[in-house]
Amino acid sequence: MFERFTEDARAVVAEAVAHCARSGERRVDETHLLLALLAREGSRGSFALAALGLPGRREAVARDLSEARRRGGLTRADADALNDLGIDLTALVSRVEETHGPGALAAAGRSIGGNRSRSGRRAFTPGAKQVLAGALRVALAHHDRRIGDEHLLLALTVRPGVPAEVLADHGVTHASVTRVLYGPDTGEARAS
Repeated sequence: MFERFTEDARAVVAEAVAHCARSGERRVDETHLLLALLAREGSRGSFALAALGLPGRREAVARDLSEARRRGGLTRADADALNDLGIDLTALVSRVEETHGPGALAAAGRSIGGNRSRSGRRAFTPGAKQVLAGALRVALAHHDRRIGDEHLLLALTVRPGVPAEVLADHGVTHASVTRVLYGPDTGEARAS
């Protein structure tokens, strides 16, 4: 599948691996892919994000992603469900951090031993793999021959989880990205 990736899409994957390494985590996840997309310039994905006003909010997006990681990767929907069961996630995180230190739940994904797979490469989580496969499906749906970073962005917006939630909070949804990239009508017409 990677042979179908454009240089921009390959750069996003490489930067996601670098984000993962810098954060000391074992495996590349969807959050790393989103952070890598936010760092891009001069690509179709960065064009869509710029058109939706996200470059001015990169720090806020990174902060929101960090806060979700601090909650152990739980979305607000997860927190609301726990709250409905009488579990206050904010209080729970505070108690865990009092006992185990700041960022204890986020540290659960950090490496203690080996960081890489047997091949020497950093492994991808099932969710990150689903984003990559979703990018292929998005490209095929739009009759695009290659998989670009815009397809990775669209795949992130439809996959349930923290990245999609944070993007939506900042006005970046599947519908808004599709409208910017392919036009307001059917989603099949290409933007110039």
